[in-house]
Amino acid sequence: MIKYLFILIGLMGYSQDYELGEVTVEELSRKNHLTDSTASASYMFKKGLTEFILYREGNWEIVTKVEVKIKIYKKEGLDFANQEILYFSGHNSERINITEANTYNLVDGKVVKTKVRSDSEFKEEINDRWSKKKLAFPDVKVGSIIEYSYKITSPYISNFDDWYFQYDIPVDFVEYMVYIPEFFSYRTLMTGYENIALEEKTVRSTDFNKLKHTYTGKNIPAIKEEKFVRNIDNYTSKISFELARISYPNQAPKEVATTWKSVVKTIYDEIRFGKEIKQKRYFEEDLEAIIKGLSEDEKLEAIFKFVQNRMNWNEKNGYLVDNGVKKAYKEKIGNVADINLMLVAMLQYAGFDANPVLLSTRSNGIALFPSRFAFNYVIAGVQKGDEVILLDATNKNTEQNIIPIKAINWFGRLIRANGTMEDIVLESNMRSIQASTLMVEMDEEGTIKGKYREQLTNYEAFVFAERFADKAEDVVRKNTENEYDNIEISEFEVNDDKPKNVIVNFELESSNLVDQIGNKMYLSPMMFLKMDENPFKDSERKFPIEVNYPFKENYNIVIKLPEGFEIEYLPEAVSYVTEGEKFYLPIK
Repeated sequence: MIKYLFILIGLMGYSQDYELGEVTVEELSRKNHLTDSTASASYMFKKGLTEFILYREGNWEIVTKVEVKIKIYKKEGLDFANQEILYFSGHNSERINITEANTYNLVDGKVVKTKVRSDSEFKEEINDRWSKKKLAFPDVKVGSIIEYSYKITSPYISNFDDWYFQYDIPVDFVEYMVYIPEFFSYRTLMTGYENIALEEKTVRSTDFNKLKHTYTGKNIPAIKEEKFVRNIDNYTSKISFELARISYPNQAPKEVATTWKSVVKTIYDEIRFGKEIKQKRYFEEDLEAIIKGLSEDEKLEAIFKFVQNRMNWNEKNGYLVDNGVKKAYKEKIGNVADINLMLVAMLQYAGFDANPVLLSTRSNGIALFPSRFAFNYVIAGVQKGDEVILLDATNKNTEQNIIPIKAINWFGRLIRANGTMEDIVLESNMRSIQASTLMVEMDEEGTIKGKYREQLTNYEAFVFAERFADKAEDVVRKNTENEYDNIEISEFEVNDDKPKNVIVNFELESSNLVDQIGNKMYLSPMMFLKMDENPFKDSERKFPIEVNYPFKENYNIVIKLPEGFEIEYLPEAVSYVTEGEKFYLPIK
């Protein structure tokens, strides 16, 4: 069916200073970025224009046009020759159209343009809701400039795509213009630390007015990864939009901002969610045999381990089932929802107050606006007294209240069939411990021999299990030897048969831990356990320090010296105390 355009809002050209196709010899000849000589590439400009289209039948669509120009400075920047554009491809999908794509090179002092052929455009389906349009630029080399433009048409006026002002390479100029009809009011959320200018202007017409928002940034530095930051995207300068109100003439204003309560109801009413939890007949016989005669605590553990051991995760996230719990149970494989909604159903059958907990993984960002798309993961929550026990059976190494690191991301939302909900803190309040004991003896030649014991609890044990899952003990030994440089390991043993507890024992020998100069010997009290590099060596830090879980590291080191040796110098004891934490190093 052909649609007829009724009103086109916001026809506006970009600044003439930043246009596609205007590539100069000077730009192609430039060897380094002007303000960041380490940059592998830079956005020379990125511009966006979002406008609303109203059709005769009263439907709105949002059209976003984007223009990008990138300069390649170093071979590490050649990855930018492959561009990806994410768009919604589920029911009532968005439409994407690449309008221009070229590579520019300097050949014999002249600018040479190479167009991207249509067969260099690809579509990649990520899941049943999202796809990528992929572009492969030809003839890209150090010094090249690539530029492209595209248009995305979306029927979803409730949310725009986030607009990014900052990337992992410098941005010389960025501009985003939005023309919003006077009927619509949007909530906006700006994140990041960069200075983004905003200019607002009312654009009047004979039909209705529009509010023009222009966001502009210049010389935006590359955002740099820092140690102990969970997801750098949480601190990247960007803006998000959510529709809050619709106010048509002669009509009462309508509040349309989604609430978490409505999100919960929508998700539970999904046929691939709430209905799946209600199904229980497929496992009844098996489960009855497993829990017969067990105490409540034993039942909880037995059900969790049964699902964990039986089921295999197919590497797909999501809070909606893929195959359905019944089929997944039979085939012993499924996505996150197949497995963990099955776990919820079994726990409910056994009499537990169990419910699904929706969350957003770290890579998916923080769930800020109420939206079905804010979540991409689901686990089980079991109420026991004042505590909610968290369970994830998709991973073979998880335990009660030990969920995958990727799922520890601020708050989850426990939801019930009656429409009620509860915020759940995903951060662990259990302290995970690494306790190391090293007892060695040094001979007169400076050779060190001794024994090492390391005990890991809670998340420290989980991380160890994840790192060495399905690896033979000799492989684990070799990895440990490589990690602890300058030692030879023997009598290696790992005891990991107790949940949340791993013990590593080995004997060691090394002639590389002691330096001899003249008649003096020098050694580090921490031996091979010392930290090779300070993770906080930068002169400044922009972002908060985020650890995965509370932890304590304890080292007990005993060094026996040969008879007749005297200690000339010992480091002084050190003690640091910060808010809630401390570091103590006694040496005697």
